[in-house]
Amino acid sequence: MTWPSEITLWQRKRDPPKAYAKFSGAKVTVSPVDWTWKTLTATVPELLCGDSAVQEPINILNFLRKQRFNADYELTARQGADTMAYIALLEEKLRPALLHTFWVDAENYANLTRPWFASRSPFPLNFLVPSHRANAALSRILLMKGEAPLHRITEVEGKIYSDAKECLNLLSFRLGMENYFFGSLPTSLDAFVFGYLAPIYKASLPSSPLQSHLRQLGNLTSFCDNILAVYFSSDRPCPPPPVQETMDANLQKLTQLVNKESNLIEKMDDNLRSSPQHKPHRPDPKPSLASEQNSTPA
Repeated sequence: MTWPSEITLWQRKRDPPKAYAKFSGAKVTVSPVDWTWKTLTATVPELLCGDSAVQEPINILNFLRKQRFNADYELTARQGADTMAYIALLEEKLRPALLHTFWVDAENYANLTRPWFASRSPFPLNFLVPSHRANAALSRILLMKGEAPLHRITEVEGKIYSDAKECLNLLSFRLGMENYFFGSLPTSLDAFVFGYLAPIYKASLPSSPLQSHLRQLGNLTSFCDNILAVYFSSDRPCPPPPVQETMDANLQKLTQLVNKESNLIEKMDDNLRSSPQHKPHRPDPKPSLASEQNSTPA
């Protein structure tokens, strides 16, 4: 099977498969979804490897494990069971709140989500893609949380965010003061948790009680910051050069300017020397008082 593969996902979106690929050392090429008519109903993220196409995060992680890119190699059986339990918890408790935050909350959708997706979709899909995905998110929330007697989105909002905050508290308690959930290296659980938390933590949301609650959990925000710094620093714009480098660059420019001015002055001096020289027309200087007295006859 051909390798490296290509993971197709939204540009700059840090999904669990992208984080897991970095954790496990799998070399993949990440490409943004173009959202043409062909990809309007596509499922992302999607991993392409030769003639194979794998969708859904858990399936992509299993596929990478079969290719010997296994970030969970050193986990015990108990830790592996805990990993599956926490991933199921994220899917059940936290994902509905994420969908609601970005796609159903009217203020967030109008000011952040819709403009962002519309700007990355060609006409006329820039009008269709956001509403299509918002309707899909709403349907998924109601399917997951709309059990009787709660049938409308306004009736399930309270339960959605209550479950999500409880999930964040459990994750914070499980992480404690460690950098990762199991040992000194990140695993698939870290990839899933990061993939769920990073969008909430970093997005400029006009309104989000879930984001406010997350930012109160210092160990989870430090967890996100640590992974961003260690594994995603290449995705960020280059930092400004150090002060010393800036001073050296300015000194070099100043030296070049001085050299140019020196060359210009030297050239002007050569031109003056090569031009005909005439005695300047100056009035004769008046004799001084001492010279007049010396010249008076005795």
